[in-house]
Amino acid sequence: MSEAPSDGTRSRDLRDIVAVVLLSTMAVLTAWCGFQASKWGGEMSIAFSQASSARVQATNYDGQARDQRQFDLTVYASWVEATAAGNEQLAAFIEERFHPDFRVAFDAWQAQGGDEGGPFVQDEYVPAGTEQAAEYSARADEKFAEALENNQRGDDYSLLTVLFALVLFLTAMSQRKIAAWASRVFLGLGVLVGLVGVGILLTFPIRI
Repeated sequence: MSEAPSDGTRSRDLRDIVAVVLLSTMAVLTAWCGFQASKWGGEMSIAFSQASSARVQATNYDGQARDQRQFDLTVYASWVEATAAGNEQLAAFIEERFHPDFRVAFDAWQAQGGDEGGPFVQDEYVPAGTEQAAEYSARADEKFAEALENNQRGDDYSLLTVLFALVLFLTAMSQRKIAAWASRVFLGLGVLVGLVGVGILLTFPIRI
């Protein structure tokens, strides 16, 4: 007739079962965190690339608007000279060559009496490319902020990997030939840290 297992043996068997479950679970979660860190790193690279592309587009449109302002300024200066000289025919000829965007602002300025500021300070004056430059600049800022956020998410997953690695270490230590109380302490700490890590993991966004 076989002897019933002692309390010490049962306790040891229970610790072994808990340790195996904990090791297996933490190994899977560690791999998952590594995968997520890699995915968010990829998202960060994509967002940085999109921010850079949008910034280039914004620069191009801003250059277009700057060139248009320079052209309008040159034509307007000629109109001012012709008007000052009393050459109405030349002034009218120059007016016909105003760019449509500048023409709107010029008419608004004239409607206000044409005394102060000039057409360039009118709200109606929006050179071609100005709105697009602002739009792409805002998009670049948005994507840059998104890239920084994705980078932080990847870092968070990497730090969590370290936390789960600590659980693996504590669990492995509990399996060594040490005093029973020490084994229980290591295993208990491993379970506690593992639960904390899982709780934190549940708050993280997931990218598949």
